[in-house]
Amino acid sequence: MKLNALMDNFGARKKIKRVGRGMASGTGKTAGRGHKGDKARSGSKNNATFEGGQTPFFRRLPKVGFSNLFAKKYATINLGDIQKFIDAKRIDAKKEISIDSLLSDKILNRKFDGLKILAKGEIKVPVNIIAVKWSAAALEAVTKAGGTIKDGK
Repeated sequence: MKLNALMDNFGARKKIKRVGRGMASGTGKTAGRGHKGDKARSGSKNNATFEGGQTPFFRRLPKVGFSNLFAKKYATINLGDIQKFIDAKRIDAKKEISIDSLLSDKILNRKFDGLKILAKGEIKVPVNIIAVKWSAAALEAVTKAGGTIKDGK
């Protein structure tokens, strides 16, 4: 084999379409854009919401609601769920329960701004929880079981 005989496989390198390079090229004059119309113009607005001059559907609907960009999203968990995870040995009751430990134990599947504890269900074992928010009933139930809830701000 000689180095000067090496070549690419057929079709490995495709030549680019050179538009607007004279009539003989096959894509001269209108440069493959056809005649007139918005798509023939430079900077054409060929977007999915354009409806041919008719008022677009999303503008015909009324404005509804408000989304606060700075709102904090909390992961809420009930005491009954914590007890269920302890019974299933997915949470170690001797370690502190925090948002990071729930993420590492694969109980939560994404990062939240904080952990909120609610009192639905009952807790039977003493647990130490680090949370940002909690209900008064949840605090009472955890302390009654012999555990604590600490502020994790």
